[in-house]
Amino acid sequence: MNYYIGFDGGGTKTECALLDASGHLVSRGLGGPSNPLRIGFDKAFAGLGEAANAALSAAGLDSRQVRAVCAGLAGAGRPRVVKRMMAFLVEAFAEADVHVTTDFDIALETAVGTAPGMVLIAGTGSSAYGRNAEGRKVRAGGMGPWIGDEGSAFDIGRRAVAAVARARDDLEPVTLLAELIPNALQCPTWESLTERIAEAPDEVFPRIFPLVLEAAEADDPPARDILLGAAFNLSRIAGSVIQRLGLSSEKFVLAKSGGVFGHSELLDSALDALLRSLAPHAQIGLLTEQPSLGAARMAIRLFSASSVAIAHGGKG
Repeated sequence: MNYYIGFDGGGTKTECALLDASGHLVSRGLGGPSNPLRIGFDKAFAGLGEAANAALSAAGLDSRQVRAVCAGLAGAGRPRVVKRMMAFLVEAFAEADVHVTTDFDIALETAVGTAPGMVLIAGTGSSAYGRNAEGRKVRAGGMGPWIGDEGSAFDIGRRAVAAVARARDDLEPVTLLAELIPNALQCPTWESLTERIAEAPDEVFPRIFPLVLEAAEADDPPARDILLGAAFNLSRIAGSVIQRLGLSSEKFVLAKSGGVFGHSELLDSALDALLRSLAPHAQIGLLTEQPSLGAARMAIRLFSASSVAIAHGGKG
């Protein structure tokens, strides 16, 4: 039997789904992060390998039984990233057709298949991506932590530390985050916290996101403002895609994907209200399946299309 693998690789973790030829889920695997722009290519390769090995081992299979692979990766919007990730996967899966695409492509595939629709992604990074009835695709966001990723876990964590800094300088009210962040990160002094951030911001800032949720639940005004600001920023990213695709008056699925969603009633309700004002007829909800499943389905679809093309070419 033929098997197909899909990867969902981001800045925090890599998920792998292994499907059989009928599209049934056989096993899953989990690995470290695989966004090479944030962690480097060697660590990204390791994350993909770890996730694939876990899925294959759980199914009692090896890579030679995999016929097609589709990897949806954060950072894969750049040709040089695609080239290097392709080279690694082609070597790892010598008998398979390999396709590398973006994390937002596989999220859209998971949400609506090939139909019109849109995904709003907020995990370590953030972006919005959609397709209209004419097949036109548009993206907003996804610019990385230094110039974008508004509303992401990284951005929320960064803003939380900034709120603590301003409170230290008596520029803003005292915040519960000033206690929660050092304790959770085991950084007893402000200097040790800032040094740790300088060494590994991708490791530190996303870990602060749950602390902002905790502080907001305790009615901490700065934490609540950060979450409401995240909702507003995410709605702006989504609004850009909605407007450019002409979806504001259309019925379509708008799926939210990523670890920022589903944990804060304050953030989720504020964001949903903003999204409904932008697209009143949209069906708004959380992505109900893991994007790695969408990636594996893309692997099956692309492999089938390739096989048909080869068969037709042979007959010609």
